[in-house]
Amino acid sequence: MMLDSETKAVELPEDHGTELRLWLRLLTCSTLIESEVRSRLRERFDVTLPRFDLMAQLDKVSEGMTLSDVSKRMMVSNGNVTGLVERLVESGHLDRRTSESDRRVQVIRLTKAGRAEFRRMAAEHESWIADIFSDLTPKDVRELMRLLAKTKTSAQKAANRRAP
Repeated sequence: MMLDSETKAVELPEDHGTELRLWLRLLTCSTLIESEVRSRLRERFDVTLPRFDLMAQLDKVSEGMTLSDVSKRMMVSNGNVTGLVERLVESGHLDRRTSESDRRVQVIRLTKAGRAEFRRMAAEHESWIADIFSDLTPKDVRELMRLLAKTKTSAQKAANRRAP
């Protein structure tokens, strides 16, 4: 049986600081949850997580978005988005048109069929997330949200201290 990084750190705690063990716990949780969501999306809808994420971004903005805006929101390169967009246009889930204000820019948006399919996926996705966290009480969730917000702020401050 292969051990995850967190388990290895617990087995040899003298080799890892508390903060490193915390980082490994967060990473392990994130990896487990993402893996489960990827599997369920693939099994239930034959869709990848990046495709679902792209559709989720576009569902929020009915008038559409530029490829650059989508890339920023998804925190991936334009090249990664371009391939996803091509496949979703071919399957009829996305519409692509030239921007009226800048002929060099492409605007993409969900088609009516793409929006309907995404919303079916999103409803199931929401129930999967509830299932994954079902062993946590509402109080646990509130406390975890509070602590993760504090963690996010700490990480942002560290990044800002490092930035020129």
